[in-house]
Amino acid sequence: MTTLTTRRFDTRGALDTALEARLAQTIGAAGPRAMMLSGGHTPLPAYRALAARTPRHDGRLHVLFSDERYVPTDSEASNYHQSRLLLDALALASASLLRVRTELPLEEAAADYERALTRLLESGVRIGLGLLGLGADGHTASLFSADDLARAREHLAIAVQRPDGMSAVSVTPQLLAQIEVLVFVVAGVDKESAVRALEAHDPGLTAWRAVQACRAVELWTAVPG
Repeated sequence: MTTLTTRRFDTRGALDTALEARLAQTIGAAGPRAMMLSGGHTPLPAYRALAARTPRHDGRLHVLFSDERYVPTDSEASNYHQSRLLLDALALASASLLRVRTELPLEEAAADYERALTRLLESGVRIGLGLLGLGADGHTASLFSADDLARAREHLAIAVQRPDGMSAVSVTPQLLAQIEVLVFVVAGVDKESAVRALEAHDPGLTAWRAVQACRAVELWTAVPG
């Protein structure tokens, strides 16, 4: 059974500092390992602060993404682009950076990302840490609905049509289940209802359904309780 542990922060700054430290711990660990970054605005201060420290790693770190909007890599809407300060500071080998290749047609980009995730898992690299956002509507990654979850079965990544009209590629519950520790990082007063639903294990909440097979799930939030 999935357990959810909540960690509340008094201020947004305290959340940012804790996330920076958790990412630094993963980056600085020894051995083959991977971490999954999430998009959205919430983790960006931690990414930027960590990049300024020029974090060191042993060359066996891999980075993947929870999802990516189907936009050019230099678009402000791109999670890859938003993370570039941290990625550039890490100076990963090209094979160690798993990004969604949005220069491909959408379905091909999803299939290509799924192949890259499969190779990572088959190589024995453990995904020690994964970050997820939580939308005010209860979505996570780019999984918005029961239909998205149904199409995600037996896949590690799928193409998604988002409610805002954009397309995206998202990891799936099957991929999330491979991650040792998943952390929802949530800030903003508009997320209060979604946070309560997640803490209540609401079976109608897409985000909760997406992590049902996960070993350890944490909720880090600066949203008032």
